[in-house]
Amino acid sequence: MRRPHPHRPAPGAGRPMSAPPRRALLSCNPKARSGDFSLDEVRAILRAGGIEPVDPPEGADPCAAIRARAKDVDLVILGGGDGTMNAAAETLVESGLPLAILPLGTANDLARSLGLPLDPLAAARFIPTAQPQAVDLGWVNGHYYFNVASIGFSAELAGELTSEAKKRWGVFGYAVAAVRVLRRVRPFGVTIEHDGKVEKVTTIQVSVGNGRHYGGGMTVEEGAAVDDGKLDFYSLEIAHWWRLLALLPALRRGTHGKAADVRAFKTQEIRLTTRKPRPVNTDGELTTHTPAHFKVMPKILTIYAPPPSERAGASDLAQLGNRLLGTSPQRS
Repeated sequence: MRRPHPHRPAPGAGRPMSAPPRRALLSCNPKARSGDFSLDEVRAILRAGGIEPVDPPEGADPCAAIRARAKDVDLVILGGGDGTMNAAAETLVESGLPLAILPLGTANDLARSLGLPLDPLAAARFIPTAQPQAVDLGWVNGHYYFNVASIGFSAELAGELTSEAKKRWGVFGYAVAAVRVLRRVRPFGVTIEHDGKVEKVTTIQVSVGNGRHYGGGMTVEEGAAVDDGKLDFYSLEIAHWWRLLALLPALRRGTHGKAADVRAFKTQEIRLTTRKPRPVNTDGELTTHTPAHFKVMPKILTIYAPPPSERAGASDLAQLGNRLLGTSPQRS
């Protein structure tokens, strides 16, 4: 082997060696309400940023793809909505791999909570220079969730809102389905156990939030964060359905907990029991039923996102990121 001359620098000396590209599993939900964007353009953006996209095995859903490629990649990039993230949560935790998000869904509430760009191409440009941030997950009866779990009105709404309606109408589909559900919603009794207390209430909905946003624009609580180590609980103990309409502005701002007919508190663990089993909606999917045992799982997953100090007004940050990157907001 030729040795470099003792007084001559070796080839490449004096300039930094380029790091090998990171490998990322790129798995997109083909049924997501993605709008118009090019997956080839996403791949080109990632490669330009030093990330080599790895395709999933043919026909594999995101969970199967993560299991198949976990030992071969450095991170997972999932394209889809909140349902896609919810379905992959357990597998992501098992793999230990950090997650990057291409928001392709209807509401993209997790992306909003994290202050991510809502346009998929803008989100792809963000990934190469982003740092993974540790986030919490909610847990109910063995199921992880990112945003919020609900019993009552929201669970019935999740059952009413079909994927076809979301793809066709977007967030407006939530309003159409909500009107139909609102006409038949009835109060129910629930026993709440938390922090050494037992309370029995009559409500139309109880929600246990881990993140900040849910339901296509609602806010769990104005100070909620996906990494604060807390669950945000609220119960809508209203006398008439029209009161829900009056509460809508506060529900969007996350200030509903100040109302006299809304019970709200923070906790780390809670149990909810109803007379008959009732479905539990986690991130828009019906995944379990009461009795329901909830816990927060602190810092159990890492996601490429802005640091916590930059997430105040996360939706505004997302829109600002879209404008700075010269893209239009993704319909969601």
